[in-house]
Amino acid sequence: MAGSLNVRRSVLQLLDRLCPEFADWAVVALTNPRTGGVQLYGGVDVTSVVKVSRRALAGQALERVLATGRSELLHVSSDDLGDGLTGLIPHQALRDQAAALRPADVLGTGLTARGTVVGALITVRGQGRGFGAADTELAEQIAARASLALDSARLYEQRSQIANALQNSLLPPELPTVPGLDLGARYRPALEQLDIGGDFYDLFQRDGEWLVALGDVAGKGVEAAVLTGRARQSLRTAAHFVTDPGALLAALNAVFTDDISHRFVTMICLRVRPQPDGGLLVDVAVAGHAPPLVARAGGDVEEVACDGAVLGVVPVAEYPVTTVRLAPGDQIVLFTDGIEEARGESGFYGQERLLELLGRYAGAGADVTCAAIEQDVLEHLDGRAHDDIAVLALGCTG
Repeated sequence: MAGSLNVRRSVLQLLDRLCPEFADWAVVALTNPRTGGVQLYGGVDVTSVVKVSRRALAGQALERVLATGRSELLHVSSDDLGDGLTGLIPHQALRDQAAALRPADVLGTGLTARGTVVGALITVRGQGRGFGAADTELAEQIAARASLALDSARLYEQRSQIANALQNSLLPPELPTVPGLDLGARYRPALEQLDIGGDFYDLFQRDGEWLVALGDVAGKGVEAAVLTGRARQSLRTAAHFVTDPGALLAALNAVFTDDISHRFVTMICLRVRPQPDGGLLVDVAVAGHAPPLVARAGGDVEEVACDGAVLGVVPVAEYPVTTVRLAPGDQIVLFTDGIEEARGESGFYGQERLLELLGRYAGAGADVTCAAIEQDVLEHLDGRAHDDIAVLALGCTG
């Protein structure tokens, strides 16, 4: 059992070893500290799981076992209609199974781990085969070993659920469908087994305009990902008061200058304003980040002229705003340094290679463009380690 960190698998292993050598029938009852309920595993079908409320156990032998961890032994005669089984088996279908073994002994043994009763082991010997003192002592030894394995598996599952929930909250969001906008993105963390890293992007709406951000937090892994979550949330909060990209970056700079982690953040912030003629006006501000590239439908590619200080380095900074116009078929492409600095056999990937690729994909959809960039970078890396990578493309559909 110690070789598994899955609760259900651990329970099945325990039941498989108990029956029929030690008992004719067995159930494992595990408490749920969050809901207060009890889950019953096993019976005739060892894979079955049923739930009962803790209130249903009031005054019964199983409640005493769960409260004290002490064993309880019930003798059920062949004339008993099943009422005697109620004390340790709080579910009718399971009671009917155990009743078929009358006359029977029903033994409830506490499962205690790390000073806490986490459940009970309920075993039944039927047809006059009862539990003696030595059998009860053996059941308690089995329960003592099993309870630690079960509790370890449960703690692992609980922590995995917490970690997954936190990780999902830190992942870049799914891009929405926006009329007039063609959106695409790719994200690849340096530590791919974590699915999270220090690069991020976000897109959300305020007052009929769309705000887009892409950035890079110093560092990798979980600590950097936590800060990306703070950056995204701080940006969304500030956007309730102002939507000018330069003002937003100035607000975030003040936040991160006061941050005790002393990590710095680079970021691009866009405000996208749909126009009556179908075009887009895009206001661009940059904080220590490589400026975005504009790929025109005709094949020309240009870098947006904008610059600004890294977030979190100086207490007060200004972030000038540059406005570019996108016509139908045009795209603006944002990317982190994980693309430019991807090191292959011939050196860094570099911006020149990116400019050339965007020229070849002129007029392609945003998702196609992002997929092509990711694939080209991975081929350049040829399996080598890399920094976090994020790219986002925003096109005008007219």
